[in-house]
Amino acid sequence: MAEHKRQPDFEARIRAKAAELGFVACGIARADAAPRTAERLRQWLGEGRHGDMIWMAEREHHRGSPAGLWPEVRSVIALGMSYAPAADPLRLATEGERGRISVYAQGQDYHDVVKKALKALGRWLAQEGGGDLKVFVDTAPVMEKPLAEAAGLGWQGKHTNLVSRAHGSWLFLGAIYTTLDLSPETAGRDSCGSCDACQRACPTEAFPAPYRLDARRCISYLTIEHAGPIPIEFREAIGNRIYGCDDCLAVCPWNKFAAAAAANLAFQPRAELTAPALADLLALDDAGFRQVFAGSPIKRIGRNRMVRNAAIAAGNSGARGLVPVLERLREDDDPVVAEAAAWAIGRLGVSA
Repeated sequence: MAEHKRQPDFEARIRAKAAELGFVACGIARADAAPRTAERLRQWLGEGRHGDMIWMAEREHHRGSPAGLWPEVRSVIALGMSYAPAADPLRLATEGERGRISVYAQGQDYHDVVKKALKALGRWLAQEGGGDLKVFVDTAPVMEKPLAEAAGLGWQGKHTNLVSRAHGSWLFLGAIYTTLDLSPETAGRDSCGSCDACQRACPTEAFPAPYRLDARRCISYLTIEHAGPIPIEFREAIGNRIYGCDDCLAVCPWNKFAAAAAANLAFQPRAELTAPALADLLALDDAGFRQVFAGSPIKRIGRNRMVRNAAIAAGNSGARGLVPVLERLREDDDPVVAEAAAWAIGRLGVSA
């Protein structure tokens, strides 16, 4: 169907097709609907709050606006896929010998699931509406959260993540850039009010102010993006978190409206990732790591970073039974792993 023959309800048909493909949220924004994004990104980068994530700065000019990445774009279709958990994300906080993995990483790799659905929607859109398009999920230089807010999916909360009235904090975001002129939605309105639960919940005080995040202090950044030794000042606060952190999301009151039944089945947690034993993680070699985390977003951090994280958690566990495997890791080929193991042994009160 050529673009000029599009039916008057075309935007409603887009939303219906998106729902058919597993998206629980779909909205449309003009490509220039989030004009302050570039300014805020520039300030954040200028303050160095992106830490080791150098790719954020390297493609700043592409991230600042949709047109910065693709000048021909006229509209953005923002989409959300639910991964709302059935269990309390904070339930393992006191189980020191078990590792805590962020909810989003306990199931199938969201990149694959969301990208497949985006491509299917893109093919439908090209057939039914014409025009050119590009699809994006997470890895591209796209600022999904301000675009999702502009498209009416929700608002960026004080923890800087998107919050939806219907789905809380548990949405994977994707975007389709298109040359079509589509009717935009009303932008999401901030409904955080006076609540500061997410700010108070952060174990490492990663929020210098509401709506501002210092990634260098964020446990998700430290356990996933940061490749070197984790700074000593944050190790105790990390507790038993070995991949990511859900604390600021989990305490958001809007999550009471998020139904786990809405979550894509692909994101149901794998049994071995819901509460892994630190002893098992500390014993992983490269082959074992690849086997355990095949098909998971965790696979991208590699064995060394995961074992480093598990060693930090072991040091916080109080479990001296982990010392023998930590002793072996003191001789690990990776100096970062070896240092983390030595720290953990000392923390457990065992002399060298």
